[in-house]
This record gives sequence, C-alpha cells and structure tokens, in this order.
Amino acid sequence: MTYLNETHDPQLRSWVESANAAGNGFPIQNLPYGVFRRLDSAEAFRPGVAIGSQILDLAALAEARPFSGAAAEALAACTGDSLNALMALGQAHWSALRLALSRALRAESSLQPLLVPLLVAQSDAEMSVPAHIGDYTDFYISLHHATSVGKQFRPDNPLLPNYKWVPIGYHGRASSIGVSGQRFPRPVGQTRPAAEGAAPNFGPCQRLDYELELGIFIGQGNPQGQRVPVGQAESHVFGLCILNDWSARDIQAWEYQPLGPFLSKNFASTISPWVVTLEALAPFRTATTRAASDPQPLPYLSDAENAAAGAFDIGLEVLLSTEKSRAAKAEPAVLSRSNFKEAYWSVAQVVAHHTVNGCNLQPGDMLGTGTLSGPAAGQEGSMLEINQGGKKPIELTWGEQRLFLQDGDEVILRARCEKAGYPAITLGECAGMVLPARP
Repeated sequence: MTYLNETHDPQLRSWVESANAAGNGFPIQNLPYGVFRRLDSAEAFRPGVAIGSQILDLAALAEARPFSGAAAEALAACTGDSLNALMALGQAHWSALRLALSRALRAESSLQPLLVPLLVAQSDAEMSVPAHIGDYTDFYISLHHATSVGKQFRPDNPLLPNYKWVPIGYHGRASSIGVSGQRFPRPVGQTRPAAEGAAPNFGPCQRLDYELELGIFIGQGNPQGQRVPVGQAESHVFGLCILNDWSARDIQAWEYQPLGPFLSKNFASTISPWVVTLEALAPFRTATTRAASDPQPLPYLSDAENAAAGAFDIGLEVLLSTEKSRAAKAEPAVLSRSNFKEAYWSVAQVVAHHTVNGCNLQPGDMLGTGTLSGPAAGQEGSMLEINQGGKKPIELTWGEQRLFLQDGDEVILRARCEKAGYPAITLGECAGMVLPARP
C-alpha cells in the first residue's frame, strides 16, 4: 500500500512563514487538529488546525465554504466544540480535507487573502480536550516496560504467560482526562496496612508517578457485534496525541487485586491538545519488531502490511520541573527518552483486539498505549522504572532528588518525528502539575 501523497512533499512551503522555520514542528506537512478559543474570551471552543505558530480557525473557514466535495463535507463538520463530527466521517473525508487545507496553505495559494484573517496565534489561544471522549481503554503494549516492572515483583519470570499472545488492556476513566496545562490535587486513598491484620492507611498518595504514553483517537466506529479486521483497523483511527496516565503506585498496590486499578488511576490523565493524523505520520512508518523466537500473532492479529509498516518512529521525551527549579529559572531536567517504534503491539493490533468480540468503538473514543519504555537505561517511561521500585533516588541537576513526584512538580512529555530530508513533525507537548491533596 502507498501511504504517501502530495501533502507529504518535503519541498512544500507555506505562506505562513513560521511554518517554514526549521524544526518548528508544525510545518505544512503536519496540519494537526485541535479545539481552541482566544485566551480570556467567552468565545465557544471550535476546531482549528496548527500551521507554524498559528491556528487556522476551521469553524470560521467553514462559513466561507471554500472547498467542494468530500473536503467541503469534512470542513462543515468542524463547526462544533469538538472534533467528533469530523472523526465520524471516515478516512476518505479526512484525506480530502487534509489535501484541501494543504493546497490552501501552500505558498502562492489563491486562498491566502481569505485565510489570513482566520489565523490566531497559538500563544493567544486556550486549548481544550480535542474530542468528547466517551470511552477510554488503556493498553500495556511496551514489552520493555512490562519486563522492567515485572522484574521488580517476579525477578525470575517478569512477564506473565499471556503477554506475548494478547494485547493487555483495561477500561479507564474518561471524565477526568484533561488537556496539557492540567493541574490536579494529589490523589488520596487506601494503602497497604503496615502489618498483617491491621487496618489499611488512608491519606494522600506518597508514590505518585507519571506514565509516558500516546493516545489513539478512534474516528469512524464499528457497529456492535461487528469486529474490525487488523488489515482495516487503521482506517478507524483518526490520529495520535501524547498521554500522561498518572499513577498512584501505593494506592494501586493495595487495590488492584482482583479487578485491577481504580482510584490509583481515575483522578487525572493529561493529553496534548493536538491530534496528529496517521496520514501526517506516514513518512515515519517502520516495521514492527518481534523476535523470531517469540510467539507469532494469532491470525486475527496478523497482517503482512502491518508487520512491514505498522509501527511509527516517534521520539518521546520526559522532562521534570519543580518549584525550586522554576524559582531558579533552571531548565526542566530530561528524565528519559524512548521511541514508540519499540512497542510490542501496533495501533492496528490493539484496535483489532478491542473489537474482535464485537465491542463497538465510537468516534472520539481514546485508547492509551500504556507506558512506552525502551530497552536501555535512560529510556524508562515512568519513575517506578528509573528509581527501581523506589530504591534509587533520581538526581536532578539543580540539587534536588526525587523518588516519586512531590507537590508543585510539573511533568512535561514531548513527542517528535525526525527523518533526514523531511521537516520535523511534533505531536506538541503534554504538561501537568501536581497540587497538594485536598484536606
């Protein structure tokens, strides 16, 4: 299958000059979608597309009706307060709108006079969660993360027998997902008793952690009872964002058996405001990785095209700032770097698995990848891995230490695609801050 088209031409330039700056992350080859309004305004949130340092107001553009055919129908779906209507239309409409926007934003486009007044600087915008997220499922697709954490509990047998056969997932809480800039109080809950037979403790979490993930936004859904084959799964995926699925490790250790995490995960999850389409990520496709000695996927998870190009080369980065570092105007500390291409299961495989029993996905649903770690030191996707289960403090460059997150700490996740001869594509930034627990 050919994934590339004229929108991916690395020579394309935009009349929005900031989009042509090297490394800006939002060149004309990206065009991610988000939902915004002007800062300190009472305006309604509406869809926009990022181009350089600007946002093109798609709701205002829809009023001018500059496009025809499927592109016009897709643009008409960009007038509400979320991307759900656009997501529901399907891949042909998404591609048509992307092509029309690409042509309209290219240098010397005849539509430039119409579009110039519809630009809003990103610095002057307030972003919202890009979709109404009806359901959220969190997966566990990083073999390296599963192995690293498993070793802390089962040194001789870190992976459970099912891991290499089935994409592990659980149902999460959608209502507490917020957009980058989210500030939330430290969670509270029960933790393990100090002695056998004693009552559990209750109070603020003492082992609060981040989880470096990507979010997978579902576009067109599937009817209940009708599975999505792995070879067609990507046509149901609108795009990717960055996700921090915060985790209260001490609360989870007490509550997770037998039904899994609950209060330890439902207090907050943070996502980046921009959704980068799979079409924009096409130049960064790569083969999925699986050792020849590993079990090969069952037929419903197996697809030659997915094996050849179902992974995405997306560099990931975790940074941390604290109250002390910000007061000293110190740069955030880089805690780790990893890459989405290291994941054991692909985007297509998790969608196929989610629906194989007839589960109906809906536009705007989000799937989390689970913590994305690499195989080497410095590629850990959580503090639990870096600190080896709370045994090894993390040394920060300005003189502080951390085992787990403290009040006032801000975690910043970034994701970026880079390739020789091609403009860098960013998924933006996902930042969240921990506030003191409510009394």
